[in-house]
Formats: sequence, C-alpha cells, structure tokens
Amino acid sequence: MYSTEPAKEVPGGGAAGDGVLLESETLAKLEAKAQEVVDITSRLRYLQADFLNLQRNAAREKEQQRDFAITRFATDLLETVDVLALALKSVPAEALQADAAATPPAEGTKSALAHLTTLHEGVELTHRVLLQTLFKYHVKPFDPTGDVFDPNRHEALYQAPVPGKEAGTVIDCQKMGYTIKDRVLRAAQVGVAQ
Repeated sequence: MYSTEPAKEVPGGGAAGDGVLLESETLAKLEAKAQEVVDITSRLRYLQADFLNLQRNAAREKEQQRDFAITRFATDLLETVDVLALALKSVPAEALQADAAATPPAEGTKSALAHLTTLHEGVELTHRVLLQTLFKYHVKPFDPTGDVFDPNRHEALYQAPVPGKEAGTVIDCQKMGYTIKDRVLRAAQVGVAQ
C-alpha cells in the first residue's frame, strides 16, 4: 500500500529522516555543553582552592609582619637590657650587705649603703619590668653555655683551650642571645672551647 500523501514534516522543517539527524545534532550539542559544564566546574574548583591558599598565605604573612614588626625596636631595647644587667653585676653582693655598724649616718640621713641598696633595687626592678615587657612580645633571652657552638645562634668572641671540654662547646656567654618567637633577634656573644 502506497500512500499518495506527502511525507509528514517534523517541526523545524525537513522530513522524518531529517528529524533523526536533527535529534543527533542536538544530542551532540547537549553532550558538548555537558562536557563544558564539567570543565568549568573543574576550573572553578581549582580557582576556589587557589583563592583559599591565597587567603591562608595572606593571613600567615600578616601574622608574621605583626609578630616581627617590633624587631627593630626590640633590638634597640636589648642594649638597655644589657646596660642594666651590667649595672647589677657591677655591685658585688658583699657591698650590699656591708657592716651597718661601720660609721653611722647623721640623724635624719641615709647611709651610703642604704642609698646603694635602694639604687640597686631600682635598677633590678627596671631590668625585670623591661624583660617582662619583652616577654609579652615573645622576645626571650637564651644562654648557650654548655651547648655546641651554632653560628646561626652564637657569635664567637674568642676561643680558648679548656681541659675536659669538647672542642666547639660554648664555655662562656659574654652577652645573652635573644629570640623573637623562633627567630634569632640577636646572637649570643660567646667564648668557645678549642
């Protein structure tokens, strides 16, 4: 049986065979778009990861800048700490406890010993408060006496033969070293065994 009617047209024009072709083209375009969505989603994930890494790095750098912003100021303060420590060492303990029966002071006045003791206490208090202030900002002293010499943390002022000490051992600390967090602010000035 043969029909005399013309072939039915599919929407969009063309015969039924063209409809299959149109459908396969549409499927191909759809698959291409689906692949494009997968690619864009993948790139988006990489960009999100990069952005998160950038945020973390920026936060870490900001924290380091904040932590080490006082480095120069703290280094300058260390000279004051050293001078105060030398002042404290310059007064022997015996001088602070000298015999009070030696010449009594005139009525209503302090003895030289009392003045010396008061001055020593004031310098000691100032030294302690300054160190506490530095501690608040993570500046801490270290005394490497007995440690193995480390050129990253120690500055060798002299070498001396010392019986019973292994070569390269720190035998004396002339000036304390200081760190800010884990970074060396000032190397300790030391004597090293030969």
